[in-house]
Amino acid sequence: MIGICIKYYHENYGGMLQAFATTKLLDKVGVEYEIIRYEKKKDLVFILKSIPRLFNNVLINDKYEAFQKKMSFKKHPDFLGNDKIRMKAFDRFRTEKFQDKLSEINYGYDKLVENASKYKAVLVGSDQLWSPAGLPTNFYNLMFVPQKIRKISYASSFGVKYIPWYQKRRTSKYLNRIEYVSLRENSGQKIVKELTGRDAPVVLDPVFMFNQNEWEDLIPTKKYYDEEYIFAYFLGNNPEQRKAVKELAKKTGLKIVTLRHLDQFVEEDEQFGDYAPYDIAPDDFLNLLRGAKYVCTDSFHGAVFSIIHKKRFVVFNRYSDSSKHSKNSRIDSLCQNLEISNCRYNGNIDDIINNKIDYSKVDENYIKLREKSSEYLDKALDGVK
Repeated sequence: MIGICIKYYHENYGGMLQAFATTKLLDKVGVEYEIIRYEKKKDLVFILKSIPRLFNNVLINDKYEAFQKKMSFKKHPDFLGNDKIRMKAFDRFRTEKFQDKLSEINYGYDKLVENASKYKAVLVGSDQLWSPAGLPTNFYNLMFVPQKIRKISYASSFGVKYIPWYQKRRTSKYLNRIEYVSLRENSGQKIVKELTGRDAPVVLDPVFMFNQNEWEDLIPTKKYYDEEYIFAYFLGNNPEQRKAVKELAKKTGLKIVTLRHLDQFVEEDEQFGDYAPYDIAPDDFLNLLRGAKYVCTDSFHGAVFSIIHKKRFVVFNRYSDSSKHSKNSRIDSLCQNLEISNCRYNGNIDDIINNKIDYSKVDENYIKLREKSSEYLDKALDGVK
């Protein structure tokens, strides 16, 4: 049996579907596994080690957004009530999809290290689990795994283009301990090369390892609206992007279906969208996207599922390229590797109407990357199945 480190509990649609896809991918290749659960003991030593995190730009931004959301709950009681409805939907999906594969809870780092010895290998999954903000925890970087146990990363992501200078030594240390390293983004590949000299492959995000028909088997299609619509899925707070979608709706005559106030309260969302349901779990999210004529998003996984389901879509930048906490690199790699840079918003909403994506060309690149990803995973798991 192997242990896997994934963020299955985070209330983010793309993140939870990515974690779900990771488990289904291991089922597909015939590997027995369990999801490693870890709860930190927040004693004095832990607090002292965590102090450097307070100066990390990505962590500061994430904490600031979380603080803003809490403050918004007080100002907008309706937002709090609707958010609770959404959280219950996430709980339902989490219980249905992950409950049977959870390890016992490892309370404290010593217990985590002790129990790691029972696995043939430990795999860390995709998403931004190698963010500089999380380095001191020594969990997703597999520093808790004994040297004799095989360590694997599948489509890992730093979430940033550069590692802070004061973290480079510790980052190279954990990378050199992991026998099989693969990245989700081209920028991550460059980071590994710079810090270790290793040529780590770029592989597909786990959700990409299942095509449209296979996702139908994992999550059956359900129709929510009889009329055609635009699905707007925005994580960031950018009023101009909402205005662009409204312009698209006006030109096409379509209604807008959206999910409001996802990572934070967004004033513009209050009047945005013709339909804005809250009782939406990750499986419901996928079906809302499936049923759309157009998809407008600033989300990496919003773009990925649009590609899998061959949608007409446009992807907006959530962050400015000059932002110190920008996470645009994953969108950059996606567009480069599949040759779909024309799907990025350039200020003209007419492009989404006129741009018909050549999915036959996209599929050529997709199939090659999927084969490469499967070969990497088979090699990394050889002998532990």
